[in-house]
Amino acid sequence: MNRIKFRNYLYCFSALAALLFTTFDIARAQFGQHVHWSADGNAIIKVMAGEIVQEAVADPARRTVLATQADLTPAGSDTPLAVRRFSLTTDGSKILVNTNTKRVWRYDTRGDYWVFDRGDKSLTQLGKTLPESSLMYAKLSPDGTFAAYVSGHNLYIEALATGTITPLTTDGADRIIHGTFDWAYEEEFGCRDGFRWSPDGKRIAYWTIDARTIRNFLMINNTDSTYSYTIPVEYPKVGEAPSAAFLSVVTVDNGHTVNIDVPGDPAQHYLPRMEWAAGGNELVFQQLDRKQQKSNIYLANATNGNCKLVYTEVDSAWIDSKARWNHDDPTGWIWINSGKEFIWVSEKDGWRHIYRIDREGNEKRITDGDYDIMGIDCIDEKEGYVYFSASPDNATQKYLYRIGLDGGEADRLTPENRAGTHNYTISPNGRVAIHRYSSHTANLSGHVVSLPNHQTRMEGVYSELPADAPKTEFFSITTVDGVEMDGWMVKPTNFDPNKKYPVVFYVYGEPAAQTVTDQYGVGRNRLYKGSMADDGYLYISLDNRGTPAPKGRAWRKAIYKNIGINNIRDQAMGAREILKWPFVDPDRIAVWGWSGGGSSTLNLLFKYPDIYQTGIAIAAVGNQLMYDNIYQERYMGLPQEDRNPFIEGSPVTHAQHLRGNLLYIHGTADDNVHYQNAELLINELVKHNKQFSLMAYPNRSHSISEGEGTQAHLSTLYTDYLKQHCPPGGR
Repeated sequence: MNRIKFRNYLYCFSALAALLFTTFDIARAQFGQHVHWSADGNAIIKVMAGEIVQEAVADPARRTVLATQADLTPAGSDTPLAVRRFSLTTDGSKILVNTNTKRVWRYDTRGDYWVFDRGDKSLTQLGKTLPESSLMYAKLSPDGTFAAYVSGHNLYIEALATGTITPLTTDGADRIIHGTFDWAYEEEFGCRDGFRWSPDGKRIAYWTIDARTIRNFLMINNTDSTYSYTIPVEYPKVGEAPSAAFLSVVTVDNGHTVNIDVPGDPAQHYLPRMEWAAGGNELVFQQLDRKQQKSNIYLANATNGNCKLVYTEVDSAWIDSKARWNHDDPTGWIWINSGKEFIWVSEKDGWRHIYRIDREGNEKRITDGDYDIMGIDCIDEKEGYVYFSASPDNATQKYLYRIGLDGGEADRLTPENRAGTHNYTISPNGRVAIHRYSSHTANLSGHVVSLPNHQTRMEGVYSELPADAPKTEFFSITTVDGVEMDGWMVKPTNFDPNKKYPVVFYVYGEPAAQTVTDQYGVGRNRLYKGSMADDGYLYISLDNRGTPAPKGRAWRKAIYKNIGINNIRDQAMGAREILKWPFVDPDRIAVWGWSGGGSSTLNLLFKYPDIYQTGIAIAAVGNQLMYDNIYQERYMGLPQEDRNPFIEGSPVTHAQHLRGNLLYIHGTADDNVHYQNAELLINELVKHNKQFSLMAYPNRSHSISEGEGTQAHLSTLYTDYLKQHCPPGGR
C-alpha cells in the first residue's frame, strides 16, 4: 500500500531496507548524494566533499570540478551551501542547487534554491522575497534564462538576469494547489513535481488540484504544549470523491493561460501523468477513471486546449500507472520514430509488456511471451534497442535484457554465473552502465560495465555473507488450493533436524511490495534485538497472490476485492504446509508485520487462531474504510457499489475471534494510517473482552522513528514480547 509507504517506513527496522533499492537509489548510494549523467553519457556528475564534480564513469581519477566549495558559498557567509540536490542546464553553464530543505508529506521537497553561473562565477538565490525554505521543484528554462518554481501553492517564474519574480498563478491557497499535488496524489501516484517547461522555454504546463471538497482528518497533539491542539491533514477517505485535477498551459512572457479541456468529471477521474509531447505544441496525458479500470491517453493542443483521444485500455481489476513499475516515479514520456510513436507498458495480454503506440492509437507489442518486464532501463533508439529488466524463470530475481524496438527475441545481457538481483543505471548513450548485484549470499556495488557485452570497465566492491552468518534458504510450497508460493527461511544456528523449533512469520501481503526477493540482507529482522538464529527461531516469509511479483497479471490481480481475504488464506494455507515439516513446533507459531503487514498479521491471528498463537502488528489498517480512496478503491472497488469486501477484509470485523497473544503498536501522529484504526480495533477487542497488549507512541508517525530512545524502545518491546509469548529454542 503505498499505505503504507512500505518503501519508506520499514527501512528503520526490517530487512526490506536492504531490498528496496531503486535504480536511482543504487546509483546515488554508490556514487554520491545525487547522480547525473554527462551529456555524452561517459561521466557522472555528483556532490563530493561539498563540491560538484564530473567524474569519468570507468576512471574516477579523471575528475573535473564544476563548482568548488568557495563557488557555493554565498556572499557574506563563511559556510558553503549544503547541497541536497542539483541540476544543470543542457550546456552545463549553470547549476541549480537545492538546499535548506524541509519535509512535505514524505519527502524534503521544500527548500531554498540558488543558481551558480559557471561563466561569471556568480551565486544567486532564487525567490529572495518569498518565505525561507518555501520553494518547490525549481527548474531552469531550457535556454537557462528563467527559473520556475512553486511557493505557497502558486507558480512563479524568475528572470535570472534581473531577479524579477512574476507570479503565473495568484489564487493558490490551502486547497487550490498549482504546480504540485495533495497528499493522496503524492502517496498513491508518486506525483510531486506538478509543472513542465515547454521544449522552447516559452510556456509552462501545470496541474491544478482543487481539494476544497476534501475534509481534514484531525490528529491531536497532547504532549508539546499544556493544552492539546489538533493537526489537520487533508485526507480523502474511502468512498469520498477525489480532488478535482486540471491541466493548464501558461505563456511565460505575458501570463496568457490556456485551460486544457479534459473530458469527464474532474472529481471522478485522476490525471497521474502529463508531459509535453514531441513536437512542442501538444501535451500528452493519461486519465484514469475513479475505479482506475479505464485508462485514456490524450493529446492536447496547447494553444486552444482541445483534446484528442489516442488510446484506451480497460481492465476488470485495475490499471497500474507508471509509478508502480518505475520506482515510484511517474515522470517522463518516451517518444520514438521522430515523435510519431511513444513507448507504453501494459499487462493487457496477461503479462506486463512493452508496446509502441502511434498518434492514432495503433499499437505494436515489442516484448512477447509468458513473462513480465520489471522496468525499462534504457531506450537506445539510435541502435534500435530497448533495455529492460525481467526474470522469466524466478520471480525472486532480476536480470537485464535487450530487445529490438521492432520486437523479436530478447537477449539476456546479465551473465549466467551470478543468480540474484541485478540493477542497472544505464547511460543515455546505452554504452555503459552502473551495475549493482545483490543476492542472499553476496553483494557487488560500484561495478561499471560496458553494454551490450557486459564487460567490466571498473571493478566494484564485492562482499560475501560471512561464513558464520545465518544462511537464508529459498523454497516454494503449494497450498491445498493449488497456489504455489515462494518463500525464504533462516534456520537456527546449530540447527538440529531432530528438534522442533518455533516459527516467526514475517508478512506483508499487499500489492505494494514483495518480501521474498533474492537480495542481500533478506532474512534479517532489524527490529529484533540480537540474532533470531542464535536464539533458536525459524524465521520465514511467504509471498501470496496479490504481491507485485513478476508472475503475470492473474497472480497480481487475484487480490482485487480480496485484500484481507485471499491473501490471508494464501498465507495461512502456506503456513499450514510448513507446519507439516518435522522440525516445526506447531505450538510456537508467531507472525508479525508493519502497515499492510500489520493488517495481515491481525487478520491471520483472528481468522486462523488454530495456526498462529502470537502476533505483533504495527501501524495496521484495522478498518479498510478508514484508508485513502486512491489506494483502497483501486484494489477493492467503490464501497458505494459493494461494501462487503471492505468489511470482510478488515481486521476489526474478526477481532472477536482472537485467542492468542496480540501486541498492537501504533504512532498517534500517523498521518498515513491514522491512529483512528488503533482505537477502532481497541473498541472491538474490549467489546468482546479480548485481552491484548498495546503500545501507543505519542506524536510518532507511520515510521515510529521520531523522539529520543524510540527505536531502542520499540526493538526491546518487540523482542521481549516475542520471547515471552513464543519462546525460542529447539525442543
